[in-house]
Amino acid sequence: MSQIIDARSDTVTRPTPAMLEAMMLAEVGDDVYGEDETVNELQRKAADLFGMEAALFCPSGTMTNQIGIRVHTRPGDEVICDELSHVYLYEVGGIAANSGASVRLLKGDRGRFTAEQVRSQVSSRSDVHAAWSRLVVVENTVNKGGGACWDFAELERIRGVCNEHELALHLDGARVFNAIVARNESPRDYGRLFDSISICLSKGLGTPAGSLLLGSGEFIAKARRFRKMMGGGMRQAGYLAAAGLFALEHNVARLHDDHRRAKTIERELQGLSYVSSVLPVETNIVIFTIDARSSTDEFLRSLQSHGIKAGSMGGSTIRFVMHLDIGDDQVGALVEKLRTLQVA
Repeated sequence: MSQIIDARSDTVTRPTPAMLEAMMLAEVGDDVYGEDETVNELQRKAADLFGMEAALFCPSGTMTNQIGIRVHTRPGDEVICDELSHVYLYEVGGIAANSGASVRLLKGDRGRFTAEQVRSQVSSRSDVHAAWSRLVVVENTVNKGGGACWDFAELERIRGVCNEHELALHLDGARVFNAIVARNESPRDYGRLFDSISICLSKGLGTPAGSLLLGSGEFIAKARRFRKMMGGGMRQAGYLAAAGLFALEHNVARLHDDHRRAKTIERELQGLSYVSSVLPVETNIVIFTIDARSSTDEFLRSLQSHGIKAGSMGGSTIRFVMHLDIGDDQVGALVEKLRTLQVA
């Protein structure tokens, strides 16, 4: 049987032999007691990389986002984010369930809103009827926006609005390294803008699990308590942290390859008769819409029968995600199969 090309997500990767070796050699202890030196090293390295005071290792990006929101807000507060944002669409109503906060949605460009949009929607602290706007959440890159990257100058303007209105600014940086590589930016540029940052290690960086929450020392001390409350306190977590250290050292620069391969697929899709539109590709995510006359489920089944796994984004929208387990040969095979696919 031919090799399956799994392009559903960059979360499907498996550790490389070199990463597994690093994991097996990890020095571990009980992280709830703060005694896992590999976890401690990962937290120090990540905080230093972004120029922030401290970091906290957690099982998932959803947890780091939800802990961040919980620390920044109080019940009855309001979180401002885009209508496409992961914290709103894909975290099981966690803003309401975990923080008791409401959400004000902005309609941006593929998930990227402007400083003026934020300014226009901040509720007045003198309005007794309104939830207090307390936090702005930015997602970079934007998953549902096709891996769209933010303009850094706009992020700086949003920071200015947050300062004016005493709002905290949180980055859902599940794929922030993709943005950093694509735009030739520096992690420290982000560290100086955001009050807190969530970075995921198990997407483009290829670890089996784990995310980091970054912030001030005081912020992370509070976050550690909420991590325990949410059941995220892990014991000998250094085996996972070692994978994170390996990924930060070896798997960031190679993201250029994922971006290049995604662009190859974008160009092919633009010429196919059964594809009605393709979102602009900037990083490793390719989102396209098939002809409305075609059944999405049948299209996905047809792809799978040709050895290709893809994801549905709702309606007639399909997603491919490039990652370290998909090389040039696999992309070539995927493109060839797309050309010969018979779509009703």
